[in-house]
Amino acid sequence: MNTPEIRGTWVHGTWALVLAGGEGSRLQALTTTPNGVIVPKQFCSLRRGPSLLTQSLIRAGTVAPIIQTCAVVAAQHRWWWELPLGYLPKENVFVQPENRGTAHGVLLGLLRIEARDPRAIILILPADHYIVHEDLFARSLRFIAELAARMDDTVYLLGADADKADTGLGYILPVDRKYHRPTRVLSFVEKPDSVRAHALLRAGALWNMFVVAGSVRALLDLYELSHHGASVARMRAAISGKNPLAMDNASLTAIYERLPSIDFSRDLLEPQAACLQVLGVPPCGWNNLGTPKRVAETLLQLPPEFKRDVPPAPSAVLSLADEYCRFSRDNSSQTPL
Repeated sequence: MNTPEIRGTWVHGTWALVLAGGEGSRLQALTTTPNGVIVPKQFCSLRRGPSLLTQSLIRAGTVAPIIQTCAVVAAQHRWWWELPLGYLPKENVFVQPENRGTAHGVLLGLLRIEARDPRAIILILPADHYIVHEDLFARSLRFIAELAARMDDTVYLLGADADKADTGLGYILPVDRKYHRPTRVLSFVEKPDSVRAHALLRAGALWNMFVVAGSVRALLDLYELSHHGASVARMRAAISGKNPLAMDNASLTAIYERLPSIDFSRDLLEPQAACLQVLGVPPCGWNNLGTPKRVAETLLQLPPEFKRDVPPAPSAVLSLADEYCRFSRDNSSQTPL
């Protein structure tokens, strides 16, 4: 499926931070090559188009210019991200020495941006989601960026309409449902059982898209309020105050070795639910492609395409559609999902 060209006005002062450092462990059944190499899903395409990372960078471009578009990546994935991130300024690619949870990946990006723009509004985007109607989603991205710019003490999230009781996703329960308007968050529920998932649907819960916008100050406050200020202080020590583009890589590596693993949603957002606002997104065909089952469901919902015997686009290492077909053939005697 070709990527639609999205045009829009950048939201003044907004930076986009694309998170691309994950391992995609739940999808490894599909993303492990025949010779045993595990390719994180953000470097794959759904069908033979651009990688999910490239798609996310295109989304980021609807809100922020290239000079204010950044990505957090993992050092061990350099082979895969150097090409698709080659057009970004070198100083906008933040390399984690190792994985210490999503909260530290976000923190590295926040502090690097803050050193260059202390008043920045930051939109955080995952690099491994798939969206059918990109234009609808882009409007919601710009809307929460504008809200964050006007209310720089508030953190905003996007939530997708939950059309079924999916037990593999996280949910955001809003105080009330106000279409086209943000509302306060009542609570988060991560991967509920079937009974609770149905109850959440009846209560008007949204799927958590893990798309977040806020001023750099408001986002850093989440760490302090959740008692993770020590992580902020440790990582600040690796960032030069004299030169905002400089970083002591040896110090950063040493700091990462001592950091605990912290999850951004579980350890920061959930404890601060009452301080957050969520905006429901119009149905846009969103999927996080977290499991082989969700990949299969997404492929079934897409319109048929003319199949061509060509490799994935240059920015993608693998096609998830191709890998799912191979996986299904290799496991034809079993249930592939």
